[in-house]
Amino acid sequence: MRHPVATLAVPLTGAALAHALPAVTARNTPRRLTPHLAGEGRPGGVALTFDDGPDPLGTPAVLETLAGLGWRATFFMLGSQVRQHPAIARQVVDAGHEVAVHGTVHRNHLTRTPLAVRRDIRLAVEQITGTTGVRPRWFRPPYGIFSGGTHWAARDLGLVPVLWTAWGKDWRAGPPVQIVAEVMHTLRDGGTVLLHDSDCTSRPGSWRSTVAALPLLAARVRAQGLEVRPLADHLAAPC
Repeated sequence: MRHPVATLAVPLTGAALAHALPAVTARNTPRRLTPHLAGEGRPGGVALTFDDGPDPLGTPAVLETLAGLGWRATFFMLGSQVRQHPAIARQVVDAGHEVAVHGTVHRNHLTRTPLAVRRDIRLAVEQITGTTGVRPRWFRPPYGIFSGGTHWAARDLGLVPVLWTAWGKDWRAGPPVQIVAEVMHTLRDGGTVLLHDSDCTSRPGSWRSTVAALPLLAARVRAQGLEVRPLADHLAAPC
């Protein structure tokens, strides 16, 4: 998975600036000012999220491993993948996990018009809802890059944007121990982990490294006394 740097090398003016500015600022905004956008939730645990699925090989393997660990997670799905693998998308819900929106296609929103972004997200919502019977609440743009159109579309469609505080960079298909080290480098109590259950935008077979990393991650998280939960529980208001 190639994550482009949100750096603009050409001058931006007017509408172009309004469209691109969120991509420049989203990663640099202090988390204390936008904790939910960053994925910071209730203390005592961390949220586990997966992007780019459903996948006919990676998703079932991830689900099986999560079942063995007793974990529930949030799956940010691509509408194009749901259309190709509807039974796998339903399997995620049937296993007790949460579905969320990653768009229809995995394309940087800075390269698309606001109307195109809205259409992409709307189609993904319709595809996921129609296939799984569950309307998703959360949204994460491809590469974690927001444009002005991204914010407008998510708000207009009633979706809540959520990024992450720690990622395993597992799209590179590195050794499982390296994936866990990447996660733990920035993971703190109340954070959100990003991994991938599909290799549709990653190195082929990278999901195998992700699956192998999950038990290693479990040992590290449990050693800190943290629970693992989906975003619905993680970002819920305290009682």
